[in-house]
Amino acid sequence: MKKHIPNIITLCNQMCGIIAAICAYEAEFRWTLLFVVLGALFDFCDGASARLLKVQSPMGKELDSLADMITFGLVPGLVAFRLLTPLALNCIYIPFLGFLITLFSALRLAKFNIDIRQTTSFLGLATPANALLWLGLANLPLPDNICWGILALVVLTSCLLVSEIPMFSLKFHNLKLKDNWVRFLFLALSLILLIIFHEGGLVFVIILYIIMSITLRKWC
Repeated sequence: MKKHIPNIITLCNQMCGIIAAICAYEAEFRWTLLFVVLGALFDFCDGASARLLKVQSPMGKELDSLADMITFGLVPGLVAFRLLTPLALNCIYIPFLGFLITLFSALRLAKFNIDIRQTTSFLGLATPANALLWLGLANLPLPDNICWGILALVVLTSCLLVSEIPMFSLKFHNLKLKDNWVRFLFLALSLILLIIFHEGGLVFVIILYIIMSITLRKWC
């Protein structure tokens, strides 16, 4: 029975993603964020439980990617689609460009599964981080004339998903300050941003993460 526990947790992630997708389509972005965060927690727990129970399997790895594709691939694409909807007045097809995020998320997840370099850090922006960026943006009060900027962000984040830019991991192998000061600094600044901007602060948290990954790379 224990060999099925990680897969059940993974399916909970997938269910959260399905509910989040429905909420995103209805433009209920706070609920979308809630279920994506729950999905991320299940995503963390499935791998942790598989290692703890020593029941890691190739099927579990593939199932995890399928669940992530919905929670962290389809959902941010739907969010971008809804944020770009005002541009449908110019061309009905423009909002569908938001799903570039979904397509590039699929490319990233497939690449991640076969890339042996991404064990202690990441290359490119991870799909959960990208999903949180878009949900943070959706929970900010946005001006009406920002749609073209959102379209530019779709292109930028899609490129970041499959880029070769090294990004540090938040996994702590020990709690020594000298080994983890970048992580501690990031978490402290992130907490401040979330206190100030609430859900919308996720945008600035992920931007901070990207900047710190690039500028403080040798200390990560």
